[in-house]
Amino acid sequence: MLSILSLLSLLGLLTSFTSATALTYKLVPNEKECFYTFVDKKDAKIAFYFAVQSGGSFDIDYSVYGPSKEPGKERVIMDGQKERQGDFVFTATEIGEYRFCFDNSVSTFSDKIVDFEITVENENRASLPQKAGASTEQLSGVEETVLKLSGQVSTLTRQQKYFRTRENRNFSTVRSTEKRIFNFSMIEGGLMVAMAALQVFIVKMFFTGGRKGYV
Repeated sequence: MLSILSLLSLLGLLTSFTSATALTYKLVPNEKECFYTFVDKKDAKIAFYFAVQSGGSFDIDYSVYGPSKEPGKERVIMDGQKERQGDFVFTATEIGEYRFCFDNSVSTFSDKIVDFEITVENENRASLPQKAGASTEQLSGVEETVLKLSGQVSTLTRQQKYFRTRENRNFSTVRSTEKRIFNFSMIEGGLMVAMAALQVFIVKMFFTGGRKGYV
């Protein structure tokens, strides 16, 4: 049987054709920012994930552009408006530069913090090293197991990102609620002081006017 270290090394071999970029970026109001990745092989799989962690209504406009067959032009692969998060996988049909853009024009005052990840994975995977005495069926079974583990790890990673996003949004909602409660409490306290001063003023005027009438 293979040890855990052997499985990890095999997992590294099977995913050696994968490159990923995970970033967190802050967009100011009315800002548009793009990020680039270069694909050097056709039919590569590109995974694109993003989530708005804080700011405004937790929404952002996004668009993905790819190279076109016509020189000097690019084509729109996907886009969306006022999305909170997205998780997409598409095939790169052309070799070249792919552009991933976020647009915060929907916001006039709020900054947006966006977590995103761009992963490029080629279809061709590294083959497992041949070992003396190991049959093709055994290697195929190990490859299936390692690929299944890789898929489960990827699923766990996405779930962690999802729960992190929910936690950030809930925390932001709690802070916003606390701020509103504090503001309403201050307004209520100011109104109470103003009403008390008005009552004292009215009572003072009443007694002052009564004395003048009596004299």
